Amino acid sequence: MNKGEREALLPLGARRAAAWCGLLLLVAAVVAVAVWLTVTLKAAVTPVLLALLGSALLGPVYRRLVAMKVNRSLASGLTCVVLLVVVGGAGYIVVSALIDTGDQIVSSVQQATRELTKHLGASGASLGDLTANAKQLAEKFGGRAATGLLSGLSLVGQTVAAAVLALLLTFFFLRDAERAVGVLRSWAPGESGPQLERMARRGFEAVEGFMRGTTVIALIDAICITVGLLILGVPGAVGLGALVFVGAYIPYLGAFISGTVAVLVALADRGFVIALWALGVVLAVQVLEGHVLQPMVQSRTVHMHPAVVLLAITAGASVAGILGMLLAVPLTAAATGILSELHERYAAGSESEDPGSEGSPSGGSSGGTSGDAPA
Repeated sequence: MNKGEREALLPLGARRAAAWCGLLLLVAAVVAVAVWLTVTLKAAVTPVLLALLGSALLGPVYRRLVAMKVNRSLASGLTCVVLLVVVGGAGYIVVSALIDTGDQIVSSVQQATRELTKHLGASGASLGDLTANAKQLAEKFGGRAATGLLSGLSLVGQTVAAAVLALLLTFFFLRDAERAVGVLRSWAPGESGPQLERMARRGFEAVEGFMRGTTVIALIDAICITVGLLILGVPGAVGLGALVFVGAYIPYLGAFISGTVAVLVALADRGFVIALWALGVVLAVQVLEGHVLQPMVQSRTVHMHPAVVLLAITAGASVAGILGMLLAVPLTAAATGILSELHERYAAGSESEDPGSEGSPSGGSSGGTSGDAPA
């Protein structure tokens, strides 16, 4: 009787809910510790993450060289040279374009702000006050710029050191990837080695697909918007296209910011009609990206809901600023790939353990799907 009363005080549903709450608290604690360690050791973690992204971007080049019977060390070194040329060349083009047209873009945006202030009336007064306050703030703290020179030089030195370390780590990640997989299998407890290997490969494939797909889409977006702005005669079109290319690595938010800047520049220098045409170009490119480029280019990668992407960007910005925004989405893609692998694994296991699934038509269909998954 007492045993029955004790069971009634804590039913099965309550025990399951308590178990899930305990699991969620444990996962949250692990994530919090991981984020804290990442922020604390960011000088070492950032080059590692950048090296993983570089390895994911040019991994196919390395595998093609290895397939051509090139020595692994030589293939890894050549891939790093390609990475240096691609990233350095793209960075030079983007930075030079922004430097050449940056002043013109900024003055155009300021002029557009003044035009909007005239038409907004009372609301424009608050916008003007905001501009004035920003100017006063800049004048107030501008005198301290000289004192921050050493800090700026230190930041440049840290950036260069992180870039060199990331390049070296990319070399080792490419060359010793298979050895790392073997170590992972050997260190895995029990018979979980193959499953851990599949999870690692699935996560890296998600990052690889995201980097390649985003780069291709960013290049196409930048070219289309640059051509459209050149046809419309918008000044600074090349710099705006470079801004679109960089912003494409921050999904949704980057496209919104770069598109807004392009429309403001067109409004300031070419008038309202050309600004509407520029807005049409930006929207047309976004429609092309969402309905054609994304399905075609990233059809084999992990698809994430826009809400998940925006939350990841927000979390990355709160942890590490702009760098966190750039790294948040590929890391979320890797986590999504790993979770998808676990879901497929345990879903297939539960279906195979169901005794009634073999005789039913749905069971036969599920068996065919799970059989295709490893391929």
